Amino acid sequence: MRNILIIGAGRSSSSLINYLLNKSTPENLHLTVADVSKETAQERIGQHPNGTAIALDVFDASSRKEAIQQADIVISMLPARFHIEVAKDCVQYNKNMVTASYVSNEMKALDLAVRKKGLVFMNEIGVDPGVDHMSAMQVIDRIRDNGGKMLLFESFTGGLVAPESDTNLWNYKFTWNPRNVVVAGQGGAAKFLQEGTYKFIPYHKLFRRTEFLNIDGLGKFEAYANRDSLKYIKDYGLDDILTMYRGTIRKVGFSRAWNMFVQLGMTDDSYIMDGSENMSYRDFTNAFLAYNPNDSVELKLRSYLKIDQDDVVWDKLVELDIFNGEKKVGLKNATPAQILQKILMDSWTLEEHDKDMIIMHHKFGYELQGKKHQIDSSMVVIGEDQTYTAMAKTVGLPVAITALAILNKKITTPGVQIPISREVYEPILAELEKYGISFVEKEVAYLGYNPENVRG
Repeated sequence: MRNILIIGAGRSSSSLINYLLNKSTPENLHLTVADVSKETAQERIGQHPNGTAIALDVFDASSRKEAIQQADIVISMLPARFHIEVAKDCVQYNKNMVTASYVSNEMKALDLAVRKKGLVFMNEIGVDPGVDHMSAMQVIDRIRDNGGKMLLFESFTGGLVAPESDTNLWNYKFTWNPRNVVVAGQGGAAKFLQEGTYKFIPYHKLFRRTEFLNIDGLGKFEAYANRDSLKYIKDYGLDDILTMYRGTIRKVGFSRAWNMFVQLGMTDDSYIMDGSENMSYRDFTNAFLAYNPNDSVELKLRSYLKIDQDDVVWDKLVELDIFNGEKKVGLKNATPAQILQKILMDSWTLEEHDKDMIIMHHKFGYELQGKKHQIDSSMVVIGEDQTYTAMAKTVGLPVAITALAILNKKITTPGVQIPISREVYEPILAELEKYGISFVEKEVAYLGYNPENVRG
């Protein structure tokens, strides 16, 4: 039996584990699913005979090294900052490795050692990053193969709630790590290239510099800029590109409402709020407003943010219960972002039978034989329920398919890498199509810079 070690059995691992268990008998596989909670790992495996659940604290070096030595390939589904210790062990014990996370500087520094040992360390093989890379390169390579010159590349992805489960005024529920949603966009200005000009959007303006997207069959959405849209220009071979932009999709109106939290300071994760454990939700809200014993918290907030009482964004705030004087935060030494996350989880957690939705939308502008063309390409995936979500499917399946391909020596090019080569994206995209993860392309008029978009 060939042993696949999966470290981390969180919400994104359900489809990954299910796929590999279904392949385990014909492919002669045994899955060892390791998690800090053995019960969680066992839940993911069920009673399948080709799976074993183990408790593993990734910071316990002895246990971690022992588990890695017994594996033929390692899949790390840990938070990104924890991959590096696993990666170092994989180099030491000559194990290939797969993650869905962005390539960190620490991971990149292992590249020479990984290449010398002939190992494959595949990163960024989830949905975004992952499916976005592969689907983009497939079209970009095709355009270049036909003699076209790329002028514009824009890519947008959103983890959203499916229309049938959209039951709140924000048109949003958590489908991924809630913390990542709360702190999204922090850590520097968003930067991108538009019509040959570098553009920068500071965090405090990020959610007011959005643009609109129309997705066939689903209607109108908005997008705000990802932190760094320029990092893949070199990787994609787009050194002469005029426009390069990557963004996050939300339902129209979300960003304007979210901006209230940014302006208040509720998304700040840099300091601890004293007395947070005993704060009520109302106390938390009031903590960001000026002292005035004569005005209510509601009145002070409306005045500070200049919100009319009949504005829908006011209704959105009220819906979240942030003025409740009875509900306690209950988090000791918490940052504003941690408290906001807890409040949002009361309203935005997926119910058992809720369905989520992943939308990905690319725009490819190019010149061919003196004429400008544009291809729009869209993917929509709807989840099944709270466990087998579209997010888990679009993250987990590419990881699983890649791990099996590496194990079967169909992907052999060594090094710390992302999935942008034909060797990787062609077979994986073909396999993903069997599971309903596919794109619909259409030729549209080349727009270039669109003055209706406010991002510039």
